Amino acid sequence: MKKLNYKEIIEIGCRLYVFFFLAFYGLAKILGAQFYTPDLIPSEIETMPINQIPDFDLAWVFMGRSYGYMLFIGIGELIGALMLLFNRTKLIGTCILIPIMVNVIVFDIFFLDEYGALASAIIYFILLLVILWINKEKIMKVIQTLTHFETVAKTSIKEKFVKFSIVLLIFFVVFVFNQLLVNWFGYGKG
Repeated sequence: MKKLNYKEIIEIGCRLYVFFFLAFYGLAKILGAQFYTPDLIPSEIETMPINQIPDFDLAWVFMGRSYGYMLFIGIGELIGALMLLFNRTKLIGTCILIPIMVNVIVFDIFFLDEYGALASAIIYFILLLVILWINKEKIMKVIQTLTHFETVAKTSIKEKFVKFSIVLLIFFVVFVFNQLLVNWFGYGKG
């Protein structure tokens, strides 16, 4: 009998567990079933003064207010979860899901007064970190490739000045364009 590869078994277990739950949550968001959408706010909350709404319910109303936001997060969760199913895309899926889970964890810490969801989010996050840890050699190769730069020949002061001037010009043009857009569209109410 061939020796069991425990790292592979642990990784597959982590991947399938995270896939199952985050695909479920992603679909729930896409279908508008996880948060209180404007047409599904419980009547007792709808008539309550905003400062009396419990944290959990206020968070659910806020998150359900924008279907576009729910769709964005739901699609991200679903795509990341689906990528966990395949060896070729598992690390990309993990990298998509980690920032989503960090956002969920921070949101749960600061806005929810129920900690079951926080515990689950932390478990999913830890399982994603385990997947990264098991694949640390591959990740280190990618990091080394991304951070490896050829040595550059020494540049003269004139070349440095020209490069710096061009950078300042780019900065100025982007800043002016940005300010024109802000003034054209307005700052909003915030």
